[in-house]
Amino acid sequence: MDHLPLVAASSVPAPASQHGRVLDAYKKALTTAASVAAYTVLVRTMARELLPDELRAAARWGAAFVRARFFGAAEKQRHTVVIRRQIDGGYNDNQLFEAARAYLATKIDPRALRRLSLARSRCKEPDGSSSWSTLLCMEPGDSTTDVYDGVEFKWTSMETGGDDGKKGRGGDRGQRPPRESLELSFDAEHADTALERYIPFVMATAEQLQRRERVLRIFMNEVRAWHGFNHHHPATFDTIAMDLELKKNIIDDLDRFQKRKEYYRRIGKAWKRGYLLYGPPGTGKSSLVAAMANYLRFNLYDLDLSEVRVNAALQRLLISMPNKSILVIEDIDCCFDAKPREDRKSTAAAMESSAVDFDDYPSDFDDDTPHKSSYRTGEMQQQKLTLSGLLNFIDGLWSTSGEERVIVFTTNYKERLDAALLRPGRMDMHIYMGYCGWDAFKTLAHNYFLVDDHPLFPEVQKLLAEVEATPAEVSEMLLRSEDADVALRLLTEFLRDRRRRAVRKDAQIKNDGVVETKDSVVALE
Repeated sequence: MDHLPLVAASSVPAPASQHGRVLDAYKKALTTAASVAAYTVLVRTMARELLPDELRAAARWGAAFVRARFFGAAEKQRHTVVIRRQIDGGYNDNQLFEAARAYLATKIDPRALRRLSLARSRCKEPDGSSSWSTLLCMEPGDSTTDVYDGVEFKWTSMETGGDDGKKGRGGDRGQRPPRESLELSFDAEHADTALERYIPFVMATAEQLQRRERVLRIFMNEVRAWHGFNHHHPATFDTIAMDLELKKNIIDDLDRFQKRKEYYRRIGKAWKRGYLLYGPPGTGKSSLVAAMANYLRFNLYDLDLSEVRVNAALQRLLISMPNKSILVIEDIDCCFDAKPREDRKSTAAAMESSAVDFDDYPSDFDDDTPHKSSYRTGEMQQQKLTLSGLLNFIDGLWSTSGEERVIVFTTNYKERLDAALLRPGRMDMHIYMGYCGWDAFKTLAHNYFLVDDHPLFPEVQKLLAEVEATPAEVSEMLLRSEDADVALRLLTEFLRDRRRRAVRKDAQIKNDGVVETKDSVVALE
C-alpha cells in the first residue's frame, strides 16, 4: 500500500521524480474514494429496493450492536423527550408536566442546587376551608438525575422567551410569557423503559402525592345520589387499638392490593378487595374503616340500604362511585333478613298457608286483588333482590364498573349473615375485632399518656387476660383523668369489679342453673 511521504525537516527541495510519485498517489486515493462512495450509494439503493424492512432493521440493529461493543459507551446515542407546560398552541395545560414537576419535587436535593424555585398553592374545599401546599422546583437551566430500575434518567428545566409584538391569547398584541418545559434524556437503548414504564410510574406517583395532600370526604346516599362532606376522622393504624400482628396483616394486604393492577388484569378479576369486620360492639370496627381510608387516602361512601328501594337505584349508586374509593355498609346483618335463605323459604311458605290480617296492608291495597297473602312474600322478595343486586356488584357482571375499590362490611353478629355474603371470593379477608388485649391496651396507654411502662401494667395485663372488656370501655376509663396514675388505677378497679361479677355469675350457674337479669329470670336449658 502506498503512503503519503512525510515532509522532511530539511529545506532541500525534493527531486522531480519524487513529486511525480506523490501526485500519482493522490490521484489513486481520490479514484479509490470515489469508487467506494459510488459502490456505497449503489448498495444502499439496492438494499432499500430489494431487502425487506425487517432485514434492514436487523442490519441496523447489528451495526448499532457492533458500535456499542467495539467503540465503547462514548458512542451511545441519547434520546430526549420534551414535556411542555402547555399544549395545543398554549390553550391547554399539559397534565404530564404538572405530574413530572410534582414528582421531581420529591427528588430534588436542595443542597445540590444553588438556585431553587419555591411555589405555594392554595386549594379551596367545598365547605369553604382551604389548605396550602409547598412545591420545590428547578430553575431554568438546572438539572437533576433520577434512577429507576437501574436506568439513569436526566431531567432538565428549560424556558424559552416569549414573542414581542405578536398576538397572544384573546388577539391582543404584546409579549408572550416564557414557555416552560421539562426535558427527559436517557440512553437510546432504554427508550421502551422510559415510555412504557418510567413515565407511567411518574404519573402514578404524582397522583398518589396529590391524594395524600387532599382533604378526604365521606359520602352518604339519599335516594339515587351521593352527598359528600369533609371527613377529618383522626384514626390511623398508629393510633388504632388492636392486635399488632393483625394490624400488620391488614397493612400488608392493602399494600399488596394497590400494587397488583396488572395481576388482577392477568387473572381476569375485577381490581377490588373485600373486607368483613365482625365482633362485639365497641371493638373498633368503624375506627378501622377510618384508618384504612386515611392510609389509602380513599374517599368513603357510606351506603344506607334503607334508602334504596330497587336494584336499579342500587346499581346507579354503585356505578357512580369513582375509582380509588371505599364502599362501607355498616351492620350488614340489619340490612337484610337475618335468617338463612332456607329458613326464609319455609317462612314464606308458612305465610302463604296461614291466615292474613288485611289491616297490615297499605291503605291503597286493592281488596279484590287475588293472593293477598303474597304481599309480605313480595316484600321479602324485594329484600332478596336487593341482596342479589349487591352481590352482583361485589363479584358479578357489575363488579367491573370501576377499579381499585375497597368494599367493607361490618357486623356485630357474623352468624346471622346470609351464607351468600360469606361465600369465598366475595369478602376476601374476614377480620375479627375482639376484646381489648395487651397490644391494644399498650397502644391506648401510649396514645393517652405517652407512656410505654407503668407499675400497674402487669396487673392490667393479667386482668385483661381474665375478663372481657372492649377497647371502647378501656378508652372510657382512661379518659376520666389526664393523670396516668389516676386513670390506670380507675381502670384496674373497673377490671377487678368485672372479674368479681364474672366469678359470681359462673358460681350461680353451677349452683342453680338460673341467671338473673335486670328484667327477668331466665332458666337455662
